[in-house]
Amino acid sequence: MKLLRRSSSPADDVLDHTTEDDVVEEPAATHTTPKKGRPTPKRREAEGKRLGPVPPPPRTRREAARRLRDRNSEQRARTRAGMRAGDDNFLPVRDRGPARGLVRDVVDSRRNVASFFLLVAAIVLVSYAVPSTTVRAYAVSFWVVAFLLIIADSIVLGRRIRRTVAERFPNDTTRGLVWYGVQRSTMIRRWRMPAARVKVGDQI
Repeated sequence: MKLLRRSSSPADDVLDHTTEDDVVEEPAATHTTPKKGRPTPKRREAEGKRLGPVPPPPRTRREAARRLRDRNSEQRARTRAGMRAGDDNFLPVRDRGPARGLVRDVVDSRRNVASFFLLVAAIVLVSYAVPSTTVRAYAVSFWVVAFLLIIADSIVLGRRIRRTVAERFPNDTTRGLVWYGVQRSTMIRRWRMPAARVKVGDQI
């Protein structure tokens, strides 16, 4: 009597008849970030592109000193230009602030008698070189009259400065602003620093 052998399940038959060539391997899932196409620039290269080409280091002490002088000269030129333009970043402390800028505009918008102070002083000094006592007497009289006119005009200027500053900046004090304006009025217009930004006769 022969024993019957149990047949395997259909799934086993499929596995038995499957060869290695029939097995398809699925590619492994990758999560890598796509490349940018270019390497990340170094810090030195990034700074060089932002600031421009970096000059080579100086080869001699004379060349280093020359470069230092050039940098200082450029810095002084930028400072002078900023001061003439009235930029607070370049102005000394005594000239900073909107109130002092307004005072400068008030002074520059009018003809000030004190602007002729240097001219009057020069005439008086020259008169002392003349041996004539009459010329000296006239020069001294001229000096006294000019000095009185300067005082009177400075008083008028001071009142205008107080009134204008009080109208534009009611919360600010006018302490020191009048003397600041009077000092500026004694300078010749083209020598004033910061330079005048209004014309004579402009409304402030």
